[in-house]
Amino acid sequence: MTTRPHPPWPYALLDITAHRPVPFRQFVLKVHGRCNLDCTYCYLYQGPDHGWRDRPASTSARTVRRTAARIAEHVRTHRLDVIRIELHGGEPLLTGPDPVLAYVDAVRAAVDCRVTATVQTNGTRLTDRSLDRLAGAGVRVGLSLDGGRAAHNARRVDHAGRPAWPAARAAAHRLAARPESYAGILCTIDLAADPLDVYRSLLELRPPGVDFLLPHANWDRPPPGLPTRPPGRHRPHPTPYGDWLATLFDAWWDEGRLTTRIRLFQEIAGLLLGAPSRAEAVGLSPMAAVVVETDGAIEQVDSLRSAYEGASETGLDVFGHSFDDALRHPGLAARQLGERALAEECLGCPVGKVCGGGNYVHRYAPGTGFRHPSVYCADLERLVRHIAHRLQRTSGTAR
Repeated sequence: MTTRPHPPWPYALLDITAHRPVPFRQFVLKVHGRCNLDCTYCYLYQGPDHGWRDRPASTSARTVRRTAARIAEHVRTHRLDVIRIELHGGEPLLTGPDPVLAYVDAVRAAVDCRVTATVQTNGTRLTDRSLDRLAGAGVRVGLSLDGGRAAHNARRVDHAGRPAWPAARAAAHRLAARPESYAGILCTIDLAADPLDVYRSLLELRPPGVDFLLPHANWDRPPPGLPTRPPGRHRPHPTPYGDWLATLFDAWWDEGRLTTRIRLFQEIAGLLLGAPSRAEAVGLSPMAAVVVETDGAIEQVDSLRSAYEGASETGLDVFGHSFDDALRHPGLAARQLGERALAEECLGCPVGKVCGGGNYVHRYAPGTGFRHPSVYCADLERLVRHIAHRLQRTSGTAR
């Protein structure tokens, strides 16, 4: 396991002395550290952090056993009644379902609580037989796509440049025929694609829900369509991502909100109505997820790797440290501080408690860390205000 020294500044401005940790309930377990696809926008393999090259290509049986024991220890310590495990990669089905099922079996055998399990896949290795086996073990399957048409998925290619779409489409049809195993679709937003076409094409694949993701970016590496600028709140236009999502929201609200979940929209609507958040993209609820890499390293969420090399590392691993040790790491503690981790601009913003400063990863700026508004600040404000307006109109119509 290779670790790099951490710059002192990403969390230095945060006071975590009075922090009361919230136990982990979501464990992201890496099955494979390699992928059969070479997506052009992948923050993991195309981003600034190349640490994946120093890690094993797959997780050993020893690491699986030790991870399961550490999870059981955490469950006992905090008397948890249910946990969620997510099997990730790379591509977790790279060599078939056996490694996934072995990891799930190990955790379930070790813990004394209910375990829900999901595998997140690009779909290219999801055969009828593997789906049968995953379904038989109660493992649900999430699919990563950029839309429901070949043109939407042009960036998703293998290492020879061949499109992943034909195999991914077949996987989507298999899952649609097994709704009890279908966890939903993750879709990264592409401004070049029409939001209504993306939305309606995905509905044709009959997912129970879709999670639309803003591309991972920050103040140093702005997302496509947004100019490079210094960190801070930027209310004026352009708000291309906010406009894209507002258009999609209207279609969902008017046509499909009763049949298909869209997590981002449900979270924002719930926050506007006073409910707590359950996602890292918006809101102020404590982050209760942790990653275990193929070598047993305990890490923060992968998306931090889009900021700088080593950003997700903690220096901890399952062989020498507990998950309670990880809860005390400044980076993980910072994700549980709520308003105390926000920039001053966010504290004074009228929608700040709803957007929650945006995804923590998107707040990063070199030299000053994560205590900034999201690089998508204006887009988030545009979307939150749009959803609030629609809720008000609906409430007025109901009366």
